[in-house]
Amino acid sequence: MQSKEMLKTTLETCHGMVIRLIEDMKDAPLTFPTPNGGCHPLWIVGHLAFSEGQLIRDWMLGESNPLAEWQEMFGIGTVPTAAAANYPPYAELMAKFQQAHEDTLALLDSMSEEDLDTPTKNAPPDYEKYFPTYRQTFLMTALHRMMHRGQAADARRAAGRGRLGP
Repeated sequence: MQSKEMLKTTLETCHGMVIRLIEDMKDAPLTFPTPNGGCHPLWIVGHLAFSEGQLIRDWMLGESNPLAEWQEMFGIGTVPTAAAANYPPYAELMAKFQQAHEDTLALLDSMSEEDLDTPTKNAPPDYEKYFPTYRQTFLMTALHRMMHRGQAADARRAAGRGRLGP
């Protein structure tokens, strides 16, 4: 198996695993995972959509993040709030996340194995070791989703919901 196939499978699998949990929370999107706050599902889906543009378009390709205007709501270091009015509607966030995922897969499909060794164009100095090449950036994008899947699972548990499975 070529790494491109593995990356595509990883991106698709990780997306499917996180989106199931987030979709299940559409009726309770502001549920914090702990009594002390944390990342609620509404923030998670917005952050994942924003971050996909940041990691793939900005850091990897050196282009503009299509969701750059969301930096103050969903960028690195932002703190989720309980005010729904501070965010776009849940359905819009879900649609943007799905579109970002589809755009990432289309970009990956357009590349050769050799293209995946291309150095990233714009990773910040603190992140260069995690995002040195296109190949590694695609992988880290999938891993980023899985990190936030754990937060979504905790928010579901805080809302009294049981396990959904893989």
